[in-house]
Amino acid sequence: MVENILNKSQNININHLELKNEKYILRNSIKSETKTNGELFEVDNFIFKPIVNSKFTFIDLFAGIGGFRLALQNLGGRCVFTSEWDKDAQATYKNNFGEVPFGDITKQEIKVQIPEYFDVLCAGFPCQPFSKGGSQNGFEDTRGTLFFDICEIVEKHKPKYLLLENVANLVTHDGGNTYNVIIKHLDELGYFVPDKPLILSPDLFGIPILRPRVYIPCVRKDIAIDKDEFIRKIDKVIEKIKTDKLNSIYNFIDNTLNEDLSDYEIKILEMWDEFYKGIDLKIIGFPIWVDFFDFENDLVEYPEWKQKFIVKNKELYQRNKTFIDKWLSKYDYLKWCVNTHRKLEWQAGDKYSTIFQCLIQFRPSGVRVKRPDKFSTLVAMNHQQIIGKFRRKISIEESKLLQSFPKNYRLSKSKNIALKQLGNSVNVDIVETVFKIIIDNYEKN
Repeated sequence: MVENILNKSQNININHLELKNEKYILRNSIKSETKTNGELFEVDNFIFKPIVNSKFTFIDLFAGIGGFRLALQNLGGRCVFTSEWDKDAQATYKNNFGEVPFGDITKQEIKVQIPEYFDVLCAGFPCQPFSKGGSQNGFEDTRGTLFFDICEIVEKHKPKYLLLENVANLVTHDGGNTYNVIIKHLDELGYFVPDKPLILSPDLFGIPILRPRVYIPCVRKDIAIDKDEFIRKIDKVIEKIKTDKLNSIYNFIDNTLNEDLSDYEIKILEMWDEFYKGIDLKIIGFPIWVDFFDFENDLVEYPEWKQKFIVKNKELYQRNKTFIDKWLSKYDYLKWCVNTHRKLEWQAGDKYSTIFQCLIQFRPSGVRVKRPDKFSTLVAMNHQQIIGKFRRKISIEESKLLQSFPKNYRLSKSKNIALKQLGNSVNVDIVETVFKIIIDNYEKN
């Protein structure tokens, strides 16, 4: 065990260590302008200690709060380098893994700290657009983007495997150009990649949350000799382990938690619940916009999609005018509401007779109501979903479990920061599932 190898009273920094004969030895201290990887800590003051007898090594770029690291450590991997520039994420990472990630990976003084040899590069890199002509000029097409920095590191170190992750709409961004440029460069760097974009969401594996992301697992071509078909058709392998059986959301939530909705929020929910019960439409295929119930102006100033919604709102109002007028009067014509809360997005079908049987979210686009079988994507902004049955928001700890983080993982004490970090993180179980398929196929003796 690590705690038996290290002197517990000694202050050290894991990113200044390397494993040798299963013991830690100090490297030379690393200095940087941002002072990352320069802080000291108590060895016992973190939870997820590095793997000593590891099966493989990996680096964790754009590390966030360590979702990739948790997944690969679960598979027996040892992290030998991390990079994350956000100070709050660095603090959370340190609190769990005992090290402060290096900072801005675009800087050469940070890149040179990467060990020469490692097996896997992980990166949940931010999506940035490339040029329209991005198929002609090699790496020049990606300059100015963070993907270029990944390419530069891969070209120098040539790890056996890459595992990249991004938002699902990367695949369609710029008419598919962005994704195609990425795939082209990975091929030129010497890696086999899936033939089709691999878009995965936790609900496909039984976790009750919608969170589609594109994953790009890559295998170095010399490793995949005579086995390139496996990585190119990996979607077929994953298809076999998907499930239609969702774990109940009630296995992830604690029904003893106290209500934390404000009086205003409760009033909004009760107001829209009364509206839904009173109108003649139970499957609402368009957003309800109070501001357009009695709209009389020319529609030509709006785009076609909005014109259709306005017409549907006017028709709904005319059919239900007696009820809606009383409802508007009762709630003071919604003058007290935040503008976005004057709009309802009912996406729960017709199986539920009340909003309090559903999951609800206050979003910039309106009050969104969805079926109670799976949560919506966790977002980096503070838009916690409301569990209608319990009239409270989903807690930080419950959100952590939906992202497949361990119960003992320490999140920021700031609610907003913790939500942002979870919203930006990969789902640990999905990363572990994808990479286990890779190593089970390519690392067999």
